[in-house]
Amino acid sequence: MRAVLRMRDAAAPLRWALMAVLAATLAACATPKPIEGASADAFSRIGRFALTVNEESGRQDAVQGGFSWSDDGRRYVLDLTNPLGSTQARVEGQPGAATLTKSDGTRLFADNPDALAEDALGSSVPVSGLRDWLRGKLAATPEASGVSRDETGHLAAFEQGGWRARLSRYDTLGPQLLVLERQEPGRRILLRLVVNPS
Repeated sequence: MRAVLRMRDAAAPLRWALMAVLAATLAACATPKPIEGASADAFSRIGRFALTVNEESGRQDAVQGGFSWSDDGRRYVLDLTNPLGSTQARVEGQPGAATLTKSDGTRLFADNPDALAEDALGSSVPVSGLRDWLRGKLAATPEASGVSRDETGHLAAFEQGGWRARLSRYDTLGPQLLVLERQEPGRRILLRLVVNPS
């Protein structure tokens, strides 16, 4: 399965990689489904994503779609859709467990969402970081570097877990624009998340 899911020359595996990366859903205009028994820490965001992979060979692959994030402070659900609004993947996580469900019903399990995505794709993705980054905060681990803030004190840029991040266009919940960049051997990954106004 690993060989099938790794990003290669076919467009389908790349599309799946993008869906797993945002290892963010429902259509971009839909309202996220609340997590049952959600606490006062409940948080949700919806929007669009675009992922571009630039290979050293000069080849470029890109995919885009919608995402929906629902989080109760302990558990979260990230749904990803294609541009037509069809759900392509769902990532569910909580401490010590993560599940990735594909549109065909296939399910993969791991101790955490990053390990799950890495096992499926052969490359790490910032799923665990998103729960903090979408709120305009740094994740507790790993340690971040190059941290800067804008004139209002909002987190603006940092490096964490191998990703360079730029956050901007804040509303009351967090940034409405997240630009994440990662350099891996032989390729550069650029992930852009645009959050719908709350």
